[in-house]
Amino acid sequence: MRLRATIRAVVACCMLLLLSGVAHAQQTDDAEKELAALQAELKARQQALVNSKASADELQTVLAESEKQIGSVAGKLNATRKALAENKQQQAVLSTRRDELRQAIAQQQTMLAGQLKSAFIAGHYDYAKMIFYQQDAAKFERIITYYKYLNQARQANISEFTSTVNELESVTASLQVKADELTQLQADQQKQQNELVARQQDRQQTLQQLNNKIASEESHIAQLREAEQALMEAIERAERMSQIPQELTGLTSDKGRLLQPADGTVRKLFGKRRQGQVRWKGIMIDGREGSAVKAIAHGRVIYADWLRGFGLVTIIEHGDGFMSVYGHNQALLRQAGESVAQGETVALLGQSGGQSSPNLYFEIRHKGKAVNPADWLDI
Repeated sequence: MRLRATIRAVVACCMLLLLSGVAHAQQTDDAEKELAALQAELKARQQALVNSKASADELQTVLAESEKQIGSVAGKLNATRKALAENKQQQAVLSTRRDELRQAIAQQQTMLAGQLKSAFIAGHYDYAKMIFYQQDAAKFERIITYYKYLNQARQANISEFTSTVNELESVTASLQVKADELTQLQADQQKQQNELVARQQDRQQTLQQLNNKIASEESHIAQLREAEQALMEAIERAERMSQIPQELTGLTSDKGRLLQPADGTVRKLFGKRRQGQVRWKGIMIDGREGSAVKAIAHGRVIYADWLRGFGLVTIIEHGDGFMSVYGHNQALLRQAGESVAQGETVALLGQSGGQSSPNLYFEIRHKGKAVNPADWLDI
């Protein structure tokens, strides 16, 4: 019977591995087909733009859509990475508990074996003779009491042993579930990474066409002015729709000590000439693509969308007329209306808005007017 059970278990295990391999191969095949379809779609779009000799405005529209899609995929990829880290941590906890249970079972088996041996050795008393002949009644009572406590202890240990075995089975099953989840998460991560790369390549081609359209200095200055105007209009719209919570009291009390919004090299550009008469209204922080962009202080998101010239932008109000602006993001992680705490990740650093390298464009504004971030941040 044991041999048959073992054979069945081995066969079941082999079937499970075979089915798992088939499912994984099917997932890989489906992902490759989806990627090929996406690449074909993006290639066709680029060819259509070339054939139609699209204008700068049309290319801006395509760039906006492309960067929004990149933001969506990057956001999903970020969530998947967090889920992977959490899954691995849970597996580590379960593995530790499994090892503890195995050790406990071994100790309990040893203890039960000792108890059974003691019971066997002590089991040679002639209880019938002791009862009928009333030989050494006091000794008889002590033996009965000893057996009573021995049986109670043995029963408790057997119950504990059974409970431990059941928990071990449950933990082992949970580990298998987590392993299956990990496999799926890794497949999702690879799929999202492939899509992100494809969309970034598409964006780069669109950006190249756009840059060719606005190659002259006059065209570039016009684009910068339009971008600045678009930002002001977005801020004004957000302010009109916003009702500032009472707990938001501004940034003045923390001037010079506010959190740097991203890790990286800070370029203090505020007030410097950008092109023509257009001057910088903020600073740039060159960093790693996909790294965290954090709120400099407690506040509420009043804008989270794509904006011409700035890409994916988050704007946070802090009260007393203060707001902070975070541009060129890869993905936006908080939506308009959400409250955020100081240091909370609100976006991922990127190169949207037509940037050629990953950076964060950052401004602080007070009552609509840009102020020098270097005077306010702890940098």
